[in-house]
Amino acid sequence: MNLNRNGKIYDSFKVLLCLFLGGILTYPIVLKAQNVMAFDGKKSTWHDGFIRYDFIMDDSTFAITPFKAPDDEHFGVKDPPPGKHRCIVIAPKVAAPGNPWSWQACYWDHQPQTEVELLHRGFHIVYISATATLAPGKQWDAWYKYLTKHGLSPKPEFVGMSRGGQYEYTWATEHPDKVTAIYADNPYIPTDILAKIGELAKNDVPLIHVCGSFDPLYNFSTLPVEAIYQGFGARISVLVKEGFGHHPHSLHNPKIIADFMEQSFKETKTTIPDYAGKHAVASWFYSSNYIYTNFPKESAYITCRGPIFVPAYRRYQVTLPGVDAFTTIIAPKNPAAGNPWIFRADAVRRDDTVSFDMLNKGYFIVTGAVSYNADGPVLAQWNKIYKYLTGYGFSPKPTISGNGGAAGEALAWAIANPDKVAGIYMVNPILKSKGILKTMPIDTLAPLVKAKIQVLFVCGADDPSLDEQALVAQKRYKQLGGKITVIVKKGEAHYIPQGDAEAVTFITTQSK
Repeated sequence: MNLNRNGKIYDSFKVLLCLFLGGILTYPIVLKAQNVMAFDGKKSTWHDGFIRYDFIMDDSTFAITPFKAPDDEHFGVKDPPPGKHRCIVIAPKVAAPGNPWSWQACYWDHQPQTEVELLHRGFHIVYISATATLAPGKQWDAWYKYLTKHGLSPKPEFVGMSRGGQYEYTWATEHPDKVTAIYADNPYIPTDILAKIGELAKNDVPLIHVCGSFDPLYNFSTLPVEAIYQGFGARISVLVKEGFGHHPHSLHNPKIIADFMEQSFKETKTTIPDYAGKHAVASWFYSSNYIYTNFPKESAYITCRGPIFVPAYRRYQVTLPGVDAFTTIIAPKNPAAGNPWIFRADAVRRDDTVSFDMLNKGYFIVTGAVSYNADGPVLAQWNKIYKYLTGYGFSPKPTISGNGGAAGEALAWAIANPDKVAGIYMVNPILKSKGILKTMPIDTLAPLVKAKIQVLFVCGADDPSLDEQALVAQKRYKQLGGKITVIVKKGEAHYIPQGDAEAVTFITTQSK
């Protein structure tokens, strides 16, 4: 039935770019070419012979008029006279469809290689005076209005270095629905702006940060933004240059940044699938894996993490009738035949490599609702979730999974529905139930054995619950005639890596 019913770590830079260009940022949209009104600013030339238009804005009236740049400015720009803002537009030789543009938030012509590359790709590049005493204000709004009236896209992208990071985030968080993407380089982001970052996440604005490993701002700006964005399920990719401080900014080869900006502009909003419902909250789910690789042109090793470098999957928070909390569905890019899925009681961690392997194999991962009005999941509500999803073509026999204390609740549902289970895979299980069963799952294994359900537990040798939970369950299951495997990892405790090929093979085999 059609669903729309009516980390691996890679060590090759080439592979990284192939992953990115192959669709990490969803699907490209075909943009219709539009005319750009001719700019009447005074002409000069910028890098690689691109035409530069200069203007000056009156701060009180917001009037924008042509301005002749002084000859000694060369490619740069001087501070404006009092009561004025200097404004610049650099035009590509051929504008890309949709007329994308990049807004330089500060330090015009400093490390301009990303902007030059974007010009070659059909972006316009724009600037308005931004100095220590000229922060974003109404003049920026007037400049935006002027540019969009001239035909540029209503959603620009930003380049901001150091203070420029503060300024781009200042304007962007005030206008989160008018931003396509943000590139920040060793940015300074004060706490009042950090408090608004969630607005960009809600508008699905992708971010990329490039930072020095011991730049003082890395810990106080980029890491908080990254944590906030990941918490919201939004996309942020970070490149950390090992052994570098606040300077030099950018990358000598800006391709990876320009690729990010170009693909961000081309992407289209993902249609919410029917099974998620019209009111689903959509976000992203991607691995915490990172790549530490050599960038010869930068004379540096760079730590790379985020959805440019690892697959990002759509995650839907779904509210169903008769279920008093939300259900989470993480969707594979390409569902496998039969739409297999994993039904679990706890959220997937970003370091759970087994889950990412299964997503890559086309499995859905569903975290069942945990009632706000009970001590755990409610059997009748989980039955409704199961009925709802199978009605949309999900496999009638999911794999049941859970970690730690959540394993007991997932196992309890399997015991209550043994004919609806493909297999059971759990990590360091604590086999107790406060919601679904009145009896303890470890004492009620017979229905699973009778249904010939196979079980796999992966446990740490130093986990405190190993002896009284997993090993006791193993003994009882075997005594009842069931097939169960317990993998014990030496030197591991309760929280262990999830990289078991045995688990992937087990889930795949039981689902067939």
